[in-house]
Amino acid sequence: MPPTIDADAHVIEGAPFAVEALKRWPDKVKLERTPEGTPVFTIEGRRYPEASGPGAGCPPQHGLCANAGDPLSPAGVVADADREGIDRMVLFPSLALGVPAYRDLGFAAEFARLYNRWIADYCRSGNGRLFAVGVVPIEDVETSIAVLREAREAGLVGAVIPPALRERNLDHPDLDRFYAAAADLDVPLGVHGAPGVHLPKIGVDRFTNYIQVHCVSFPFDQMAAMTALVSGGVLDRHPKLRVAFLESGVTWVPFFLDRLHEHWEKRGDWIANGWRRDPRDYVAAGQIFVSCEAGETLLPAVVEALGSDFVLYASDYPHWDSEFPESAKTLRERGDLSSEARAKILGLNAQRLFGL
Repeated sequence: MPPTIDADAHVIEGAPFAVEALKRWPDKVKLERTPEGTPVFTIEGRRYPEASGPGAGCPPQHGLCANAGDPLSPAGVVADADREGIDRMVLFPSLALGVPAYRDLGFAAEFARLYNRWIADYCRSGNGRLFAVGVVPIEDVETSIAVLREAREAGLVGAVIPPALRERNLDHPDLDRFYAAAADLDVPLGVHGAPGVHLPKIGVDRFTNYIQVHCVSFPFDQMAAMTALVSGGVLDRHPKLRVAFLESGVTWVPFFLDRLHEHWEKRGDWIANGWRRDPRDYVAAGQIFVSCEAGETLLPAVVEALGSDFVLYASDYPHWDSEFPESAKTLRERGDLSSEARAKILGLNAQRLFGL
């Protein structure tokens, strides 16, 4: 039977990680409590997550889905995976998604290295079923290359990058050395934003209500990232680079590729050192992957338009909007997808992307 692989679950950086971070950087990392008594980190004097103001993040007391068992320990995560019928999980950070936003780049590098060692150890306690991506202090490209190599040597299967940097987009030439290293190391990159962790805001600064922010943030982030990586020629300059666009669903992709196609066809030459191919070709070449929501109404139309080789199943466990423990079941039971497409989406594509 084909495997079920969760291509974008999340780890909750619990007490052991928190204690180590607080001990190492008492001037940078502090623990506060909300009026409801929920602990929340402040890092460099800013809350992670920041649950108020423009681009607000999730109130920390509401961050987890109600049905998760024990999302803090490897044994608990594996037990929850059993409840979902998931064979393997690829874990992305929660708190550490904000590393690219840290102002002190030396501290960001140290924090990234601590997280990467910690998550590698965490996965080693998962009976061969837990895998993880590393974080990098991407504003410092040279250090990020070194951290990426260390993460690969530690057994991490990918790296997470934000949808944009503070003053640079993902097609900035400064980043080409990092992309070259990721391609040489065979490390796929997962583009993953999150409101409230001080990453660059793309349109969400018009909203202060978290639900409105959440509606806008993920698809806007991914469209901006895809525009940069495709039209900016990154995937041409690094043809072995594989990139996954995560946590925004997949039904926006045919629309947005059509939009990119029109601009490539009519005025593509206006972008210096940019795209050389029809944007849809990067999907066909296996350089672009996108995670889906199990119940997306238009998922069959996506498969009909672009095929099923690039679509990934992702639960977002244990965050509040996860359908756990029903997300994999929903996808398995869909009668509007062929058995071949379901097998690819549920696990075979993630197996290929992450080399599992």
